[in-house]
Formats: sequence, structure tokens, C-alpha cells
Amino acid sequence: PGRGAHAHESPLVHHSTMGRVIRGQRKGHGSIFKSHTKHRKGAVSLRTLDYAERNGYVKGVIKEIIHDPGRGAPLAVVQFRSPYSYKVEKKLFACAEGMYTGQFVYCGKKAQLVVGNVLPVSEMPEGTVVCNLEHRQGNGGTIARASGDYCTIMTQDADAGKTRIKMPSGARKTISNKCRAMVGLIAGGGRIDKPMLKAGTAFHKYKAKRNEWPIVRGVCMNPVEHPFGGGNHQHIGKPSTVRGDKAHGRKVGLIAARRTGRLRGGKATQALAEKAKEKK
Repeated sequence: PGRGAHAHESPLVHHSTMGRVIRGQRKGHGSIFKSHTKHRKGAVSLRTLDYAERNGYVKGVIKEIIHDPGRGAPLAVVQFRSPYSYKVEKKLFACAEGMYTGQFVYCGKKAQLVVGNVLPVSEMPEGTVVCNLEHRQGNGGTIARASGDYCTIMTQDADAGKTRIKMPSGARKTISNKCRAMVGLIAGGGRIDKPMLKAGTAFHKYKAKRNEWPIVRGVCMNPVEHPFGGGNHQHIGKPSTVRGDKAHGRKVGLIAARRTGRLRGGKATQALAEKAKEKK
């Protein structure tokens, strides 16, 4: 092009052939999709691991049991007297089923195996049902904290210092036997057994959590808004599986799926057998 051919164009104009920024990309930015944390009661974790817990126990008392917005499980406000200075420490625990106000809670290696007590998994026999489980020693408990969730201690290997546990998903995991856990299962179980029945209930449920409801399907959008949009009749029109390294505007559907479809043949019978075992 000759001199001055693009003189009328501003240097700030970006010519792009890209489509819209789709919903999945907008969610990554945060903004209106952030969690609604204004009325939440605080972080839930076990006591900070200290000398008293490693060698003996610390006694606390449940002051009250409270609701935490956006969480299915109730929380217990547990009050401890600091073993090192003249002060009271308050901690928020995810309630185990059967906890009550005024109950004494003991945390430490020498604590008894009673619902609500916190002790290292090395001190628990095989088959113990636990919750608020740490996956690294001293991290405050990260596994099995949703309502009705629990882990089961499968095997103990004292020589290697390892414990094998069954997760709420049914998967097995090996952790250090110095990790702590609370005896019992999280309260508020059976929450999803009752159907929501109407859209208003779902509205209030997700209002307390974050902006993730209602969900508009990709196939009922226009082609500019979603890779599955457009076409006469609502259909995807391409495989719904997608590579893990695709561009963000195309990364929708079954992302980097290891397998798809229903379980058939040997895998199906294996899955049924595992379910039957869990029920027993």
C-alpha cells in the first residue's frame, strides 16, 4: 500500500477475527463470578499442631453450633485455653454428627477414640470412620468436610509410617500416619436426598454460594457465544470431547476426557461389585 493508505485508522484499533469471550472465559476472570463470602463465619480447620497435641492432649468445650451460609454442614465454635499463655483460643470445626453444645472435645495423641475428638490416624484402629482429615501433617484438615462425608481407615503400616484410607469418593489414598482426623462423620448428611422441587429453592441455595445458577446450555446459544451453538435443531454437531491444550474459547464439553460413555462389560460388573461392598 502507498504512503498514507492507513492514515485514517487510529493506532489503537485492533483488527481481530476472534469471536466473543465465552462464559467459561469470563468465569476465570472472577468479577461477578466470585464466591459470596460476606456473611461466612470464617475458615474451618483443626487446631494448629503444637507440642501439647503431639505428646498429650488439649481439652476444649463446644460453645455453640452455628450455620455457615453456603455450607451444608453446621459449624462448632470450640473454645480452648491456650497451653502457653493466659488466653482463650476459639476454633471453628466442621461438626461431626452427634456433637452438642457443652461437650468436651479432646485434641491430641492421648485423646480417646470418641466422636468429636481429634487424634493422629496412627492411634485409630482399622475401620474407624473419620472426617476433617489432613492429607499433610499439620495442614488443619482438608478431606471429608462436606455434610455427611467421611473417610474410613483401611490399613495401618506402622513400620513405614503410612495409613491407607478410603476417601468419600471411594478412591484409596495413602497418607502419613501423623496426619490428624476427627472421629465420626460430618453432620448434615442426607441433604441431597430431598429434592429441591422448585426453582426458587435452587435460587436461594446458589445465592448463598456464588453466581453459578441457572445454567444456560451451550447448544441453545448462537454460534458466536459457544462452540456448540447454532444450527437448525439443537445439536452439538461435533465431538463433545476436546483436547486439554485447546484455546480457552474452544475448551468446552468433555475436556481431556480419559474415557467417555457408560461402563460396559467387565468394568460395569466391577463397579457394581464395589458398590455392593460399600453398602455392606
